[in-house]
Amino acid sequence: MRRIRTVTSRVQETPSTVTLRFFDDLPAAPGQFVMLWVPGDDELPMSLSFCEGERGVTVKSMGATSAHITRLQEGDKIGVRGPYGNQFDVAPRHILLVGGGSGTAVLAPAAEALVRGGGELTVALGATTGPELLFAERLRPLADAVHLATDDGSEGYHGFVTDVVTRLITMQSFDAVWTCGPEVMMSKVEAAASRVGVPVWCSVERHMKCAVGICDACALGPFHVCQDGPVFPGATLRRLEEFAHSHRDPSGRKLPFGSPPPTTLPPSS
Repeated sequence: MRRIRTVTSRVQETPSTVTLRFFDDLPAAPGQFVMLWVPGDDELPMSLSFCEGERGVTVKSMGATSAHITRLQEGDKIGVRGPYGNQFDVAPRHILLVGGGSGTAVLAPAAEALVRGGGELTVALGATTGPELLFAERLRPLADAVHLATDDGSEGYHGFVTDVVTRLITMQSFDAVWTCGPEVMMSKVEAAASRVGVPVWCSVERHMKCAVGICDACALGPFHVCQDGPVFPGATLRRLEEFAHSHRDPSGRKLPFGSPPPTTLPPSS
């Protein structure tokens, strides 16, 4: 059931991402998401970037509705449904966390829960440019090392974070990899880890409407991301023709990654 909550704080995390905090009384786990509704606008799935105390969502401006959400201020009202979906297994282990762009949002609370329970953490973060690196400082106190990569070379390694992961995975021993970001990135992370026998868990982001497995908008092969995910074993995703190759637009039409949205439809949020 949707409930109305008040935005208690707003933080500009990067030039394109904003964190909104709000109080909620339903329990939430790292990896889960909520459906966030702005009165008078659309409803969008948002991973929880903070799961305890004040909840939080970290929103990147990508379409009309998400841009509207990033402009909300303290005291504004939002509608919240959920949380939905499964979660990361935060049992104590040595985890390599790989975040691409705003995908780091869902990984941060999982990292905090892992370390709080006695686990070990190594972090690799990638972004187009240095100012867009998300939650690097939040993760730094938790990790034995934080490795950065930017497409333009403005911070850290000049290149893709997958290059950093390939090097780390051959130099160090990890029990598992957690990753969230563009599907092509996650596919490359999974391939690198599978070569050395390290299991990967991917948090998948897809269009969602109902969040309860009815509308089929988030279909991914035989799965619904809202109910079977959003956290999937990388080995499962590797067998799906759609993963890292195609996605569905808001109408449900399957499109290859990189293709522009149809001009007859409103811009994707």
